[in-house]
Amino acid sequence: MGYKIAVVGATGNVGREMLNTLEERQFPADEIFALASSRSVGRELDYGDKEIKVLDAATFDFSKVDIALFSAGGTTAKTLAPKAAAAGCVVIDNSSYWRMEPGVPLVVPEVNGAALAGYAKKNIIANPNCSTIQMVMALKPLHDLQPIKRVVVATYQSVSGAGRLAMDELFNQTKGIYVNDLPVKEQFTKQIAFNVIPHIDEFMDDGATREEWKMTAETRKILDPDIAVHATCVRVPVFVGHAEAINIEFEQPVTVEEARKAMKAFPGVSVVDYRQDEGYVTPQEVQGEDNVFVSRVRKDPTVENGLSLWCVGDNLRKGAALNAVQIAEMLVAEYLPKK
Repeated sequence: MGYKIAVVGATGNVGREMLNTLEERQFPADEIFALASSRSVGRELDYGDKEIKVLDAATFDFSKVDIALFSAGGTTAKTLAPKAAAAGCVVIDNSSYWRMEPGVPLVVPEVNGAALAGYAKKNIIANPNCSTIQMVMALKPLHDLQPIKRVVVATYQSVSGAGRLAMDELFNQTKGIYVNDLPVKEQFTKQIAFNVIPHIDEFMDDGATREEWKMTAETRKILDPDIAVHATCVRVPVFVGHAEAINIEFEQPVTVEEARKAMKAFPGVSVVDYRQDEGYVTPQEVQGEDNVFVSRVRKDPTVENGLSLWCVGDNLRKGAALNAVQIAEMLVAEYLPKK
């Protein structure tokens, strides 16, 4: 006998990846429910060699499931997650709505898995921002080696992080440019094809975007409240895979060799760092990969005790679906009643 699992937002990029990841990792589930909005009801989605029909998330009885993986946006998370949690279902939410809520663990299993112990306060667990997950995976082994004082990061985020329609916009603009069509902007504020846009999410009063604020606040909640973080988040014309240029200032000196060794030993991180042509990893190469990849580790001589590195990951896998499934795996292994 296994667990019963619901995936809310199952028809979206991350929802479909959640279904794929549950099946690939052979999660101990007796039954999987695919949930979405009413307009998607009746659609069939693949789950391994089976097809499951989409049900209406708004009317679903969450008392029938043990865990619900949510990837349906903040509005749905705000209204539906408490309903599911009250029905006795543990919610793992991929939106930003619950991340900074007191009493809600914000978890990357390899980094702060012990935070799951507090999940029962609200029966809701938050999945961090895709860029935050990727960055703290690289930072955690380094922070354990020597405390980190400050991080400055510039992201290069693929359009899949903005959803299926954003991917369509990149495709259509790119195709259109070759036949002299004017690019149509619907999902992005500027043309995304053959361009980069230093604007993800809404602007805040201090000039930062909300995406940049998320990276700062979430890193401090997950890793250490004393770390100073400054982010610049940029959308790039890549379909899948986020990259980050990360500058780190430590309290004490850390050599390149020490940093490489610490990250190589950390679960979920791969170091591919050769100072030659093709001796680094790019977003195109990590699509479908579970690990976060680190390259270009080098000394930063402009600050005391500084290092720089390049970090790449599949934002739909470890940046979203995989991390949520790993949280679910920890729940059934350590916290939920055995089935």
